[in-house]
Amino acid sequence: MKKRIYIETYGCQMNVVDSEVIFSIMSKEGYERTANMDEADIILANTCSVRDNAEQRIWGRLEVFRKQKESRPGVIVGIVGCMAERLKDQLTKTGKVDLVAGPDTYRTIPDMVKEITPGNPAINVLLSREETYADIVPVRTDKNGVSAFISIMRGCNNVCSYCVVPYTRGAERSRNPETILAEARDVFSKGYKEVTLLGQNVDSYLWKDGERQVDFADLLEAVAMIDPSLRVRFATNHPKDISDKLIETMAAHRNICDHIHLPVQSGSDRMLEKMRRRYTRDWYMDRVRKIRKVLPGCGITTDVIAGFCSETEEDHQETLSLFREAGFDYAYMFCYSERPGTIAARNYPDDVPQEVKTRRLNEIIELQNQLSLESNRRDVGKVFEVLVEGPSKRNPEELCGRTGSDKMCVFPGLGHKAGDYVRVKVTDCTSATLLGTIVE
Repeated sequence: MKKRIYIETYGCQMNVVDSEVIFSIMSKEGYERTANMDEADIILANTCSVRDNAEQRIWGRLEVFRKQKESRPGVIVGIVGCMAERLKDQLTKTGKVDLVAGPDTYRTIPDMVKEITPGNPAINVLLSREETYADIVPVRTDKNGVSAFISIMRGCNNVCSYCVVPYTRGAERSRNPETILAEARDVFSKGYKEVTLLGQNVDSYLWKDGERQVDFADLLEAVAMIDPSLRVRFATNHPKDISDKLIETMAAHRNICDHIHLPVQSGSDRMLEKMRRRYTRDWYMDRVRKIRKVLPGCGITTDVIAGFCSETEEDHQETLSLFREAGFDYAYMFCYSERPGTIAARNYPDDVPQEVKTRRLNEIIELQNQLSLESNRRDVGKVFEVLVEGPSKRNPEELCGRTGSDKMCVFPGLGHKAGDYVRVKVTDCTSATLLGTIVE
């Protein structure tokens, strides 16, 4: 009987891809994927260190994993990913972890498993300047068989002062475009209707081979040309790098979805400089205006941090005013969480009281809810092409799917299924969802 491996994945879409890579590596060693922890021979948590609450969840899960080891001797428990890289010593001292593998060492997991002995965990957290896992075909873990994630690069060179990613995922390196295109063709041939190209900063993707050079706009166009019925998305963009060429490439191809995730982090130039974001508020808004001009109706979403080091009320108000000016469709909004080892942790006191952070975050959330509702109301009466993802969570008799601008739409099913393209007329909305009916 085959041995089984179970992985819990936390954090961003990049971690989803990494888990799929691990499943692929372990399948060649005779392991099969299971969604049931109780029958797994290897239990892994694929972790994220971007925010403290993500790490705290893992510490809680370790106790659950420990009980599995007690009830089933021989079970191997491992921590992989960014938290493994950052906290290897603390993890191994718990006595609850047998394996610790960083983001660039997944190929060595089979050998690490063989090396484990009682009381001696296997550890490999070495970073690499070459590893992209380009030759590995991921084991797809999505449930609907409609959308697939494809990693196009790894690491990050930006070193924003608050961010731990460059220290846990290493330097930026781009994947050979031919391997990316091969993976996209493969998932399309298997019935997938949508791919999302992933990188910490997709705008800095660059592959050089002699005289040949492929930037992100070139890559995006090549993927879009695989087939006009294959939807193409991407994340995440960096405001300092997003180019006119990319925006114009999106406009030239109907199957490249009109959605750009453009993290702003703050509306204050003083905060942006302290965060080492390398753009100003005016630069950011110029990019927004360019997107709106070339891609009318394009969805623009963002990330923001409330209460970064020394943030004043004036800085906070500038963030609120930028939100109003940009009119984001959606935002991922968080309080500042100091990450050990970052530039901010080494140089700037985390001096904004938690109650002030929370109040400012709530004000941003309240404003964004209003902006999201206004954005969705503007879509009432319009007809969109929607890719069906499956049944609605609240009502299994209805279906859900996303518009090209990445808005969730819910509508009566009328015999359609996941993977179908349908035209939906929006009849109503909430701040989070478009409600509609299928039109023929």
